[in-house]
Amino acid sequence: MTLCYFDVFSGISGDMTVGALLDAGADWPTLESALKSLQLDATFRLFKTKRKGIAASKFCVDFTEQKKHRHLPHIEKIIQAGELPAKAKTNALAVFQRLAEAEAKVHDVPMEKVHFHEVGAVDSICDIVGACVALESLNISEVHCSRINVGGGTVETEHGTLPVPAPATALLLNGRPIYSAGPQTELTTPTGAALLTTLALSFGAFPAIQVKAQGFGAGDKDFPGQANVLRVLIGHRSHAVEATSVSIIEANIDDSTPQVLAYAMERLLAAGALDVTLTPVYMKKNRPATMISVIATPELTESLAAVLFAETSTLGLRISQAERRVLARQIAEVETSFGKVRIKYNENGSFSPEYDDCRQAAAAKGVPLRTVIGEANQIFARQWKSHE
Repeated sequence: MTLCYFDVFSGISGDMTVGALLDAGADWPTLESALKSLQLDATFRLFKTKRKGIAASKFCVDFTEQKKHRHLPHIEKIIQAGELPAKAKTNALAVFQRLAEAEAKVHDVPMEKVHFHEVGAVDSICDIVGACVALESLNISEVHCSRINVGGGTVETEHGTLPVPAPATALLLNGRPIYSAGPQTELTTPTGAALLTTLALSFGAFPAIQVKAQGFGAGDKDFPGQANVLRVLIGHRSHAVEATSVSIIEANIDDSTPQVLAYAMERLLAAGALDVTLTPVYMKKNRPATMISVIATPELTESLAAVLFAETSTLGLRISQAERRVLARQIAEVETSFGKVRIKYNENGSFSPEYDDCRQAAAAKGVPLRTVIGEANQIFARQWKSHE
């Protein structure tokens, strides 16, 4: 499995994405041929440049077309008619679908009526299709991404001067970890945001991979304080301990019943919390209380905080950032006399039956839970030993 990690420390645009992937080893003739098949009367250039001393690839689309406004059905016809790899075509269509949904919500119009302005131009269409073709050229199985630097200040658009991130960009990045650093200008464009939020499986710390290649895609400007480049890292998944960024959300509660706290825990887990714990504590004036602690992925912080406020009596929360160390895990299935049970295991030999599978089997067969767990452990241990 080949992974691609986008390091978006200086933002992202469509042309930066294509440049970075080509710099990392994507096949230029394949990409150029695919883009020419779109019949957009454009030519393409790839050349080396530098940003703050970092060598990077610059991808350019040259065209004479004046038309910049296209609707989604027109763009979909262009992509469907192109000679593109099937997955690249599917991904490119999905990116434009996501863009259309964001623009439709911002302007309160049906998706089919959305006027794609800058993103409907020839260069933007080629950037999105080119990025999807380049990922296929590299045989990328999964895309992951860092926190996203959106920049700051304002940006000039077809709708006039807008704050950064622009409304469509902000909507596309809803729920993803973003921040603002460096020059007061737009660093992450709607095209870049749409590519990431459509294709990336996760946002946060670097995944556990063995790096095989890296590439840098150059932006248009050369900023004085930072390299205006997008970095991509390509590699294979490794079994090393993985570091992931998480949010810790906590509250001390001294006026809720156990039933209310138990229900709050259920709601938090159902809403996507990685873990929820209830710890007895003593608060000021020696009052017994419960500290509720929630571990969450960064993009779910706000939604889980909202659940805590809705389901408990707390008037305030503590939110902090932490790193979580996770061993690479795999799932196997064993056939017990009570039915199939999934086993979670890692390469070090540690394993554990899935509780829900064992509970359901025990209830269905009318046997103690520990009996099902014990048999599942014995069967998997024998299988593991036979493979050593």
